Parts: sequence; C-alpha cells; structure tokens
Amino acid sequence: MRSDDWHISTDTAGTAGTAAIDDFLDRAGDFLRSRPALHTTALTTFEKLRTDRTGTTAVDSPALGRLEDGSGQVSGVFYRLTPKSLLSLTPLTPEQADTLAARLAALGHRLPGVSAEHATATAFAEAWQRHTGATPTLRTRINLYRLGTLTPPEPLPAGRGRPVGEGEAEREHLMQWCRELAKDLGEEVTINADTWASTRFGEKRYTYWETPDGTPVSLAGVNPLVAGHVRVDPVYTPAHLRGRGYAGAVTVEVSRAALDAGATDVVLYADPDNPTSNALYQRIGYRLIAGWAVYDFA
Repeated sequence: MRSDDWHISTDTAGTAGTAAIDDFLDRAGDFLRSRPALHTTALTTFEKLRTDRTGTTAVDSPALGRLEDGSGQVSGVFYRLTPKSLLSLTPLTPEQADTLAARLAALGHRLPGVSAEHATATAFAEAWQRHTGATPTLRTRINLYRLGTLTPPEPLPAGRGRPVGEGEAEREHLMQWCRELAKDLGEEVTINADTWASTRFGEKRYTYWETPDGTPVSLAGVNPLVAGHVRVDPVYTPAHLRGRGYAGAVTVEVSRAALDAGATDVVLYADPDNPTSNALYQRIGYRLIAGWAVYDFA
C-alpha cells in the first residue's frame, strides 16, 4: 500500500444497516469525532443513519471512502449516500483532492457536485474538471461558526424561550414556519405530517422565543448531541418580526441549553451574504472557523 491511499467502497444493497457503512464508521469514526466542529455535517448525517428506526433516511448505493496512511491512520473522508447526492468531503490538500478525483473518475463515478470546506471544494472541482471535462459552477457559499464565550445581548427582548410542544396545533405551526424558511432558502421540500421525519428538519429539537403574552416570534432548532457537539439549525424569524432581537435571544437560549447538556462544541452555519445574521452570531460569541462551498458539475 502507498504511504497515503484512498479506500473506496460502494454498497449496492443501499440500506442504512449495510456492512459497508458499518465498516466505514468503524474505521473512520474516530477521525470524524476528532474535530467535531469541522466535521459537523458528516457526524450528524451518520448519527441520523445510526439511529434511524423508520427507514426514512435516504440511502441508495452509497459511495464511501477514507484516506489512510501506511499505519492505518485516517486523514480524510468522503461520502455520497445516493447517486443524486453531492460528494461530501472533509478538508483535503489539493494533491489529495486531485488523487481522489482521479480515482473516482477511473471507477466511473458520475458526480452532480461537491460540498466541502471552500479550498477543498474548489480544489476538487478543478481536479474533477481536469479528469472528466465536467464544468464546475459555484452554487453557494456558507460560513461555519463555533461558539467561543456565549455573550447574551443586553438587553434581551421581553419574553422567554420555551420548547416547542407536541400538540397538533403546535406541530402544525412549527411545520408552517419550516415551510416558510425552506421557501426563503430556495429549498424544494414537502413538509407535512407524513414527510416530516424524512426531511432535514425532522430529527431536531426546537425552541420558541415568545413574547410575554405567549406569542411565538422566533424559532431555533438543534441537532442531537453527537461527539460532544451540537449544531444550531435552523434559526428563523418571520419577516414582519425581524430586527427586534428575537433571533439573537432564541439562539442564546438554545446555545446555553446545549452547553448545559454537556456540549463542548456548539456550531452553526450562516449565509455569508447576510451581514445581519453574521454580525449577530459574532456579537453573541460565535467565531468563524471555516468557509464552505458547493459546486455543481455540468
């Protein structure tokens, strides 16, 4: 074996409990858990696979890979759970990205795009174009923040945080806000009682910030605690209620709750083209640790 070598497997059975995924997590799990903030998406994705008891997580012929040195030490990971999924990568050097692109192209993989830390995504997109002729187009960028010292804004808006309840009316209100958020983000997703568990919103716990009269005015969700870290996602305030400090208040509420629950890392993503949200998160203690990028391949 070379000093650095990609180990690539494809599971044609396409089920979450396959030997390929189990073997991948056995071998790459420690590496993913070694930097939970930077590996947040991979950790939460595979935690959802691990705990899914309903079969709602989309898995179809997953492609999985890890970069190992001669001693078996893992230094990089990629995964793609369905043929239509983007290729997801942990940070790689340009040389490692080029080697992976060459291997995947030689194996006949056809990729719709790549999602990774910005420099890694760009290096892989350029390498994929060299090896396949596919033209990459930058679709979106996103900032990844990690909580430093939580600093609540002063004063907080009047009201309090409270967990979203399980009643039918409460759940429908929550789903309606998630529909509005998905529309704002340009996501094509159906959100209702039947589809809820299969969406990216389904596995989260939610908190409202409500005014003193009990009216919800802002929402924050969190992913389950995994590898000592929690990701805040999403944060949403209806357009007519923005600019009043509600988003900051509910973000502080769920961030403090995550720390109280034992999280050592609390992270969130933010649109770099939204200066208001980026400034807000930095004011309450979040610090930028990476820029993310998604490229589509023609």
